[in-house]
Amino acid sequence: MIKSILILVVFSIFGFKPIDKTLTKQERDFAIQYMEQTRDALIKDVKGLSAAQINFKADSTRWSVAQCVEHIALAEAALSMVVQISLKSPADPTRRDSIHFTDEQVMNILTDRSRKFNAPEMLRPVGTFGTMQVALDSFVARRNRNIEFVKTTQDDLRDHYFQNPGLGTIDDYQVILFMTAHSKRHTLQLEEVKASPNFPKN
Repeated sequence: MIKSILILVVFSIFGFKPIDKTLTKQERDFAIQYMEQTRDALIKDVKGLSAAQINFKADSTRWSVAQCVEHIALAEAALSMVVQISLKSPADPTRRDSIHFTDEQVMNILTDRSRKFNAPEMLRPVGTFGTMQVALDSFVARRNRNIEFVKTTQDDLRDHYFQNPGLGTIDDYQVILFMTAHSKRHTLQLEEVKASPNFPKN
């Protein structure tokens, strides 16, 4: 009993704070900048395109610019939800050993266009938004909310996790990097569409 009282006195004199597990300034700043850059790149790439240009396909197996944008918007919404759902579970630092990829590797894997992935059924473009502009607006609005979340959150994103089908266990901060790199991947894809020799001139 006396020992417990002494411990409380020491804490009250010198102060006691739980371990701070929120994002570091470097992590926060990097993610925000990456999210802003990739958002702006997509907006720039589709600005002023005609209906013929946004719906052009290099062949029947390829996506159009409009389909790339729709897929980006669908994935942004889905991956945002992944983070929020994950944060409802208790933080678990004991699972960190199950993560096999660094932040940089997660981003590099996603943006490597030589690696091919099949989009999950729920994220395949089927005209969900009606028009490309609506899809783009949905993406921008969601991305802006995600940027604001990263700017302000005090949640422990490193000790909450998601089981990714391709990468295995990644933490919630990596989910955000994955989501951002994913939008970059498909922005690169639509740039490939625009670079096609048969891409309409207007």
